[in-house]
Amino acid sequence: MKIKNGSARSQDAPSYLLTDGSAIRPCLLLLALFITSCASPDTRHQIVISAREQKLALLDRGNLMAIYPVSTSKFGLGDRPGSSFTPLGELEVAKKIGDHAPVGAVFKDRHRTGETVAIDSPGRDPIVTRILWLRGRESHNANAYARTIYIHGTPEERNIGLPASYGCIRMRSSDIINLYEIVGRGAQVTIVDASLASVIPTLAGPTQLVQTDHATTVIR
Repeated sequence: MKIKNGSARSQDAPSYLLTDGSAIRPCLLLLALFITSCASPDTRHQIVISAREQKLALLDRGNLMAIYPVSTSKFGLGDRPGSSFTPLGELEVAKKIGDHAPVGAVFKDRHRTGETVAIDSPGRDPIVTRILWLRGRESHNANAYARTIYIHGTPEERNIGLPASYGCIRMRSSDIINLYEIVGRGAQVTIVDASLASVIPTLAGPTQLVQTDHATTVIR
């Protein structure tokens, strides 16, 4: 036994005991395990974006779930620092921003301003509703994170389906909310200058697609 500050403590005290000899509550251990599991990267979902078709496909364990219309850059493709291009290649969801924000909530520097903007408001083009901040995984898109390339909501929904952004991938607010609720941090994002069918083999087969509101969902 060692004596410290007038109290006895065993040299072999279990790791789940505090320095005063009291036990860590089991619920705290469970909470720590839960938080750790929540922090695990999302290896289940994948996003594939076709700049050629202006479409985004969501996959679950390789199975196609839905296809959404998007808008990539009106300036072209690439990842040059200071440019307004949309990067190509393999990326990942680095951060998710906008939990529980209302539709049309305006973000500036990834913080809510307190303002909300209606769909297709004249002269307004802020980032709204939700943000998925992307990080490049390859040398040719390594600047994406520093360039603040996002998948985000836009009030300019009339332009969805056309190249209209300043580098980010824009979605309708209802669509980005759906996507945001499904994918987690670490989810793979692939951006290609090709058709979705050239990247997703199941699209070349007899998959039945059904249009529901703005998105195309898959019936198996």
